[in-house]
Amino acid sequence: MNRLISYLIVVAIGLMILSSTLFVVDQRQYAIVFALGEVKQVISEPGLHWKWPPPFQNVLFLDKRILTLDTPEADRFITAEKKNVLVDAFVKWHIIDPRLYYISFSGDNFERRAQDRMSQIVKAALNDEITKRTVREVISGERSNVMNAIRKKVEEEAKQIGVEINDVRLTRVDYVEQINNSVYDRMKAERTRVANDLRATGAADSEKIRADADRQRTVILAEAYRDAENIRGEGDAKASQIYAQAFGQNAEFYRFYRSLEAYRASFKSHSDVMVVDPNSDFFKYFKSAGVGSLKK
Repeated sequence: MNRLISYLIVVAIGLMILSSTLFVVDQRQYAIVFALGEVKQVISEPGLHWKWPPPFQNVLFLDKRILTLDTPEADRFITAEKKNVLVDAFVKWHIIDPRLYYISFSGDNFERRAQDRMSQIVKAALNDEITKRTVREVISGERSNVMNAIRKKVEEEAKQIGVEINDVRLTRVDYVEQINNSVYDRMKAERTRVANDLRATGAADSEKIRADADRQRTVILAEAYRDAENIRGEGDAKASQIYAQAFGQNAEFYRFYRSLEAYRASFKSHSDVMVVDPNSDFFKYFKSAGVGSLKK
């Protein structure tokens, strides 16, 4: 019984020693093996590995995936126009040289110091590029060029600490709060000017269209009046011709008809007063002799 217990103790101790010599490297990680604080080996392939002697060696794991460095708050920069802008940016990066990366930031809390160093590199690159350009270029005109230039500068610095840059993006570029109102006022004034120009152009076009319509109306009315007068003149001419033909067949009837028209015009109103000799030719057809002569 005692011998069995001794065997079990020996096996347990052996398993503990064996487990302390083995470690697993995940496919998403690098493993750095240290011996007495000195880097002895960098393992990038996943699988089961071992270290010996266990008391004098330890393993540090680093993430080999693409990581994101995002600024928690927007940083303020000055453009070539001496205007302040707020810029938010993020960087995609991953470790390509674990040994150099660890040596660059070895010590306590080295990951935090690595993040701070990356932030400083990005901020310096942003400052160098934004100070060369105007607000318009940074916001829209040359935004892609700005990002490419920043990426090149960050890549050069990042290689010195064992890091490769995958992408650099500007998520937001905006004015600081103090000058937003003045910018909006300028934008409003510009939009108002454009609106006034459009209204003036529209009013001018409207007057031109209205004048052209009035001219066409005057021409149409004049042509219509001309045609009406021509038609009326032709009608009067035909009427006169018909009257002349009709009255030419009996001259006495024509004189009688004209006398009736004269009587109608003269005695139209009861208040009309005429001082005329009854024996004058004006009253010729009031006499029986005149009627008899008409019958002839």
